[in-house]
Amino acid sequence: MPDHSRKRPRDPNQLAKLIVDLATGDADEPDPDEGKDPAAVSLGRKGGLKGGKARAEKMSVEERSESARHAAQARWKARQ
Repeated sequence: MPDHSRKRPRDPNQLAKLIVDLATGDADEPDPDEGKDPAAVSLGRKGGLKGGKARAEKMSVEERSESARHAAQARWKARQ
């Protein structure tokens, strides 16, 4: 079953054609928020902006340090 969640084609030939069409004005850039409820989008954005800061304020110094250590280890593991 094809994945229709992507807005740009994964096939290199189709992607190249889309890029040429966009450059020449034959096609318009697809809207990523098309079909979404604007109220839900704004609520999600609002929550995303305050989420990390609110989480950090609730954590103790030790918990923040452990979380940062865990994140750094995950980043270094992904590089190898």
